Amino acid sequence: MKVRKMIQTAMLIAIGYICNSLIIVPLGFVRIAPMQHVMNIITSALLGPWYSLAQAFGVSFLRNITGTGSLLAFPGSMIGAFLSGLLFRHYKKFWQLGVGEVVGTGMLGALLSYPIARLILSQEATLFGFLPAFFLSSLTGTLIGIIIVKQAKDKNLFKQLGEEGK
Repeated sequence: MKVRKMIQTAMLIAIGYICNSLIIVPLGFVRIAPMQHVMNIITSALLGPWYSLAQAFGVSFLRNITGTGSLLAFPGSMIGAFLSGLLFRHYKKFWQLGVGEVVGTGMLGALLSYPIARLILSQEATLFGFLPAFFLSSLTGTLIGIIIVKQAKDKNLFKQLGEEGK
């Protein structure tokens, strides 16, 4: 079972990397990638918080080494991925996926990205520049992700969801 989840995570990393490389929206000094949030929601619902965290790290790593992402992708995606998986595992409600992703990425990820931008990227970044960009990206991707997961569950495509996520 563990090998199966690792393979699924690797496939979600590949899909996430491709989607995030194709759909990038420049917004000020950040590049938002709403498809990362879609992948976080899907991975959190299917595999749980730790695999979702690994998926977010994998996609962020690939995007950084290929030049399609920035260092801000790490805290921005990983916190939301883990938190959405954790809340969904605990409450078993689809809307908890969204709360975890938007709060984790849109707020906490933005707060943690600010010092990284100031210290490592040496940009004159303002906190109020990160919050709206991260929030908008996570909200957009979260809504799309929840719709996909809900539709897949309704059509019995995700056997792992079973009776969860009502």
